[in-house]
Amino acid sequence: MQNTDLKPFCLVIGASGGLGAALLARLQADPRYAVTLGLSRRSTPALDLLDEASIAAAAQHLSTLLAEQAGVLRLIVDATGMLHTPTQQPEKSWAQLDAAQMAQAFAINAIGPALLMKHFLPLLPRQGTAVFATLSAKVGSIGDNRLGGWYSYRASKAALNQLVHTAAIELRRRAPQAICVALHPGTVHSALSQPFAKTGLDVRQPEVAAAQLLAVMADLKPEDSGGFFSFEGESLPW
Repeated sequence: MQNTDLKPFCLVIGASGGLGAALLARLQADPRYAVTLGLSRRSTPALDLLDEASIAAAAQHLSTLLAEQAGVLRLIVDATGMLHTPTQQPEKSWAQLDAAQMAQAFAINAIGPALLMKHFLPLLPRQGTAVFATLSAKVGSIGDNRLGGWYSYRASKAALNQLVHTAAIELRRRAPQAICVALHPGTVHSALSQPFAKTGLDVRQPEVAAAQLLAVMADLKPEDSGGFFSFEGESLPW
């Protein structure tokens, strides 16, 4: 049973990015949530995926808020991720593989979200519906990989998918109605996608993508936990 006397909280991690900011704005206008919080490297407290101490401190801050304000955490959206940097572009060939660049991709796309799950999943209620959704990518699907390339990004997102599926199994034992999923947001207009825009590619504005993703989250059922879904709600192959 859900305690309806508790204030429903929601949280966006990576709230300073284009899609993260759009998700935060939309959730702030959603009457279902009494409190909407955004965390990023620019927030107070700051959260840096590469610094576990900052992740732990942010989770403790949220835990304190929930206790002080009689709140219950119903939604966590992880909108973090990295495709490229000014000096690092997705590899077209194995000849371009670089150990340091691969480590950075895994640190941000897989290890960081895993640490978010470590510190934030315990804050989800044991009873009632709650959702943890992290942004993955369809190119992380092994079954759908027909073009090759983008080694580090593909592999780090595939690792994220495995982490989500594994965490969902553990979460189900603790909170049977809680949901942990990976979502493919599609191509969203942002600094992340700008270098790869091309004619015919369906590039959506962050506000549109945010609305689509939140609609998918709203339709999730406990039996969907551990799954990988597109912004259209389609179940994607691993």
